[in-house]
Amino acid sequence: MVKVWKLGLISYDTAYKIQSSIARKHLEAMMKGVNGDYDTLLFVEHKPVYTVGIRDETPKEDIIRLKNLGAEFRKTNRGGLITFHGPGQLVAYPIINLKHFKTSVRWYVNSLEETVINMCNELGIKAARSPHTGVWVDDNKIAAIGIHASRYVTTHGISLNCDNDLSWFEHIDPCGIEDKGVTSLTRETGVMCTTDKMMPIFLKNFEKVFGCNTEQLETNLQKEILDSLYSKLLVDAM
Repeated sequence: MVKVWKLGLISYDTAYKIQSSIARKHLEAMMKGVNGDYDTLLFVEHKPVYTVGIRDETPKEDIIRLKNLGAEFRKTNRGGLITFHGPGQLVAYPIINLKHFKTSVRWYVNSLEETVINMCNELGIKAARSPHTGVWVDDNKIAAIGIHASRYVTTHGISLNCDNDLSWFEHIDPCGIEDKGVTSLTRETGVMCTTDKMMPIFLKNFEKVFGCNTEQLETNLQKEILDSLYSKLLVDAM
């Protein structure tokens, strides 16, 4: 069973703190030798932000240029290079223990790709893998993947262009790949594909690929996580 938490439009920093809090619950349960039931799938949209992975070395002047566009810029501990997140893009963060599925990071990345490929096929879009990570429609990337795994507990995830403003990608080489473009579900189908409409389709294919059931994360656990983050912010501000 994977719990689903629909967080809506939030900042990248807040989403990362929530991811870290859930991942910490996984790791603490493992240290205690108990089978914690913390597998969670977060759905979010982000306020405009450029993010880079652990291998990225974006020059300082480029960071300033990107920030001047009105977006945030964040360095992260995920794999992959630079990408963009913004409203209209569905971002899925599975915070799961791969020991509950298959202890293979390659399998995990392939499964995320397969989830979106199957979803695209359902929408009449011919999507595929390429030598580059992610999901592609011809030479245009429709979904980007960047993950981190610690003791087989995953953070970060996959971002799917639904109905977002693709012009933000014109200021970077998405994921460090030159001479490639980006596309979205709306552009490929000619139909408005909002994140709200696409979320259930993603979830259905996620369940099928990962062989799991899903249910909404309990409100008391949501409150516990948010209260702990708020308390930490108060302590850090003192």
